[in-house]
Amino acid sequence: MSSLRMTSELRRQLILGAAKRCFARHGYTGTTTKSVAAAAAISEALLFKHFPSKAALYAEILSDECEADPALMDLLEREPSTATLVELIRGMVQHFLHIADGPDQEEAQRLRLMATSHLDDGEFARLLYAKIEKLIGAVFLASLERAVASGDARPFSGDPLNLFWFAHHSVMMAALTRLPATPCLVYGKANDLERQLCEFLLRGIGLNDAAIDSHLGRDQAADAGKTAIAESA
Repeated sequence: MSSLRMTSELRRQLILGAAKRCFARHGYTGTTTKSVAAAAAISEALLFKHFPSKAALYAEILSDECEADPALMDLLEREPSTATLVELIRGMVQHFLHIADGPDQEEAQRLRLMATSHLDDGEFARLLYAKIEKLIGAVFLASLERAVASGDARPFSGDPLNLFWFAHHSVMMAALTRLPATPCLVYGKANDLERQLCEFLLRGIGLNDAAIDSHLGRDQAADAGKTAIAESA
């Protein structure tokens, strides 16, 4: 009697499912590749054939979560434009700033893990940045190009993707200052911070004030653009 062999993709999904359960129960630090392999009923060697490290496993889970977010997918499927560019930045700002205010400690731990990775071997940060670029990079670049063509933004020099990373790193650092129980830095009125940060980033990307006023709006709806950009972290 012939036995059915599990496909590589099915095995990969089995490993990811086991890893999600382990990370949810024990957190990132308390989870090991050995424990994930045991939960998936496979050898650790077989796990490594699909995922080379614990960081790779975790980054893949975060990427899958982003791709399962209907709001993010809706935004990424929009026609590239100035409006899409503004919503990308606004969604990123809202995601990071709400980490400190929200009850979801898992998001806070992910942000801490990202910061720690930069001070350690950088593996997790590199993996996550690569996945963010793959997910969002093309839409950002196409929307920026449309904004320049329409006169909403000044022409750029150098690698335009750097503008996305400058924005991402700025808002991530702002979120880190608010992460401790006693914030490292008090920016001022919380209601003003989101608007100020959006304007700062959009100007840095090259948008002019008229475009920012038109697409960002003076009165941001409470639930506008609450798209979880990457990480995520």
